[in-house]
Amino acid sequence: MKELEIQAQDKNLPKVLGFIDEQLETAGCPAKIQMQIDIAVEEIFVNICHYAYSPEIGLATLRVEVLGDPPSVDITFIDNGIPYDPLAKADPDVTLSAQKRKIGGLGIFMVKKSMDDVKYEYIGGHNILTLKKGLVIQ
Repeated sequence: MKELEIQAQDKNLPKVLGFIDEQLETAGCPAKIQMQIDIAVEEIFVNICHYAYSPEIGLATLRVEVLGDPPSVDITFIDNGIPYDPLAKADPDVTLSAQKRKIGGLGIFMVKKSMDDVKYEYIGGHNILTLKKGLVIQ
């Protein structure tokens, strides 16, 4: 398992993606899957930056672990910001036009659709969100 602790600021997104991509490339992750993971990681990290500590700045910890055969990756985000379960909100109605849809929730919806599993826990004052994605194209 590899770990990165970093200030939850938008300017650190390139470092976060570089860290994730390094682990994925080492694991032999196909480019298509890496792109899906990068989009999900960006969504989650930016949400932490904007909402977890607002208006203050806090830390985010990212853990990457490649497991199993066939291989999959678990990417865990940990922060001690405001407790918030992004999975508790209902999915947006994507059958409605953009004008009729309520604002918000589309990013988390895309994360849930592109990952194999997304899990949230609040333990010991920490938000813990884990993304799981298989590294083999079906």
